[in-house]
Amino acid sequence: MCFEIKLVDVDKDKSEISKLASLARVIWEQHFPPIIGESQVEYMIDKFQSQKALDSQISEGYIYYFIIEDEKEIGYFGIQPKSDGTLFLSKLYIEISHRGNGYARKAFEFIKDYAKENNLSSVWLTVNKHNDSTIAIYKKFGMEITKELVSDIGNGFVMDDYIFTYAL
Repeated sequence: MCFEIKLVDVDKDKSEISKLASLARVIWEQHFPPIIGESQVEYMIDKFQSQKALDSQISEGYIYYFIIEDEKEIGYFGIQPKSDGTLFLSKLYIEISHRGNGYARKAFEFIKDYAKENNLSSVWLTVNKHNDSTIAIYKKFGMEITKELVSDIGNGFVMDDYIFTYAL
């Protein structure tokens, strides 16, 4: 299997972002309904994973990458360098049929290298408190829970998360 990480080329045309949004929908619909319910999944896809949302995030400094296996996009991640000298890992998602192959670890190594190369002090992210499989993975990567956070995201929904941090 050939593995690569490829920058989403936002200057090329909108098809890259459209492809990213389509992949996000597939992954979210595979993974999140048992954790947060279908209504919240649909709301969060529209609010955070749609083409419009991704366009807006990119204009705010988010950088997106595809995770590719044998020339097919099977996952993605988004990062945002912060003014406090940290790197926010906004998204790291892999299609269910490709999990367990070490791709998340390879992506996380890439993310840590990016942070080091840009003189950032840590990588941090939020994870739903009930997303047990993902929590286990981040703990395996050496990340630590540093905070709890409940965020009102509108429409009667909240994100009930842990903040994980990896100090560099």
